[in-house]
Amino acid sequence: MERYVAFLRGVNRNGKNKIVMAEWKAEMERLGFLEVKTYLNSGNAVFSTERQSDVALEIETMIQEKFHLEIPVLIMQQKQLKDILLHAPSWWGTQDQEIYDNLIFMFPSVSFADVLQEIGEPKEGLEQIEPYGQAIFWSFCRKDYQKTNWWSKTASASVGSQLTIRTANTVRKLIGM
Repeated sequence: MERYVAFLRGVNRNGKNKIVMAEWKAEMERLGFLEVKTYLNSGNAVFSTERQSDVALEIETMIQEKFHLEIPVLIMQQKQLKDILLHAPSWWGTQDQEIYDNLIFMFPSVSFADVLQEIGEPKEGLEQIEPYGQAIFWSFCRKDYQKTNWWSKTASASVGSQLTIRTANTVRKLIGM
């Protein structure tokens, strides 16, 4: 049985797209997913299944039917997520409290070239990026986040609807679940 991570894009942000995680967990179990665990209120779950079908579509359909929301779902094998972290650049995920470390996940329909073309290069001295597979490591100085290029553009760019972002701490937690 394979272990997977589900990332919901844009739930429970600023009072919009509300999904109670306990209800989502119960619905995942109702669909037959096993060992379901949710983490935080931002739409993260780890679960087991033997299914080879389009699990993301199945979860999206369930969310639409149960919660009446159109929420993109990104599914990744937990071992894939571990591999991504094994390839983190040395500057990412440190314990430096002045730096904010994120992992941007790209939905399969978008590439790093698409993201870079739309958002542009990071601002030198303020932020760093490095792609690996369907993810982009992104770090920036907390006090200067409003001066960065990527902060405002990741959400507002047309490609933004095909991205979902998690902090380094959240990603590490999901690997251990």
